[in-house]
Amino acid sequence: MTQVEQPLPTISAIVVTFYSGPALKECLHALCAEDGITEIIVVNNGNTDKDLNWLRNFKKKSGQRRYELITGHGNIGFGAGVNMGARAAECDRLLIINPDAVLRYGSLPKLEAARNAGAEPCLVGGKLYYASGKEQRGGRRELLTLPRAITTFTGLSRLEKIIPLKVFRDLHRENDPEPSGPVPMPVVSGALCYISAHDFWTVDGFDEGYFLHVEDIDLCRRIAIAGGQVIYTPHGGALHYGSTSAVSANFVEWHKAKGLSRYFRIYSASPLETFFAGASLYAFAFVLIGRSTVIRAFNQLRGSLSRRFRKRSRAKQS
Repeated sequence: MTQVEQPLPTISAIVVTFYSGPALKECLHALCAEDGITEIIVVNNGNTDKDLNWLRNFKKKSGQRRYELITGHGNIGFGAGVNMGARAAECDRLLIINPDAVLRYGSLPKLEAARNAGAEPCLVGGKLYYASGKEQRGGRRELLTLPRAITTFTGLSRLEKIIPLKVFRDLHRENDPEPSGPVPMPVVSGALCYISAHDFWTVDGFDEGYFLHVEDIDLCRRIAIAGGQVIYTPHGGALHYGSTSAVSANFVEWHKAKGLSRYFRIYSASPLETFFAGASLYAFAFVLIGRSTVIRAFNQLRGSLSRRFRKRSRAKQS
């Protein structure tokens, strides 16, 4: 007997944008391709005048669905921006998606099915992938602890492949075998997540004390503390460009370090842990900014060598 697919509840898509570039247009057009999207709410934390004008005129392209642009409040951060959009939402479900993510067509029923299988409050994350189709980092993560953060951000987690001990276990699990269906996962990404409006406000939404990064990890932890479940499904997903906002890498890494320090202060189990969490801010900033600088330098060198090699190859051919 063929199973009849249940109609979707009403869904509000919430997009927080900050100088997101061309990817934002692709994101919004993909949302309009989904009949299941009842309304689209764009929270403008900052954009060029040209892009802001485009956003104002997008209502004409959004079809019969409700479209709302919230602007004029300045850059209040990602979590606060999502909360602002969620307060304006009128639907049963919230689809939170980054402005540099393009929803894979047909993902909504998969996200809803995964949500229905989990304990409430339930947060569902989907698969994030590159243009090549390869799974991106961040969609599947372990519970964040201070030792795991140190292991991951210092690169010690590379020893996990050689010495399969818990102490070397990486925070990110995108290299694990992909599950065949929805599975419980300690942490999913805020770049693409799905939750009922009721469940979202049951845990008070995102903690607005985080400006950029770590707020999704915190939300997942509070879902678990409230007796609910975080679910990952590979059947719903999005192409995620990543890092399209016009901000410096050091700005991003600094706020990531601040978010990590705040997270560990909140969830510390003793005064000693609280002390180390507070002291970790500058240590994380040093490691994250240093790592980002080295990676950028390496990529620039690799690009330069690649261009030089191609130039020499063309010279030999001519």
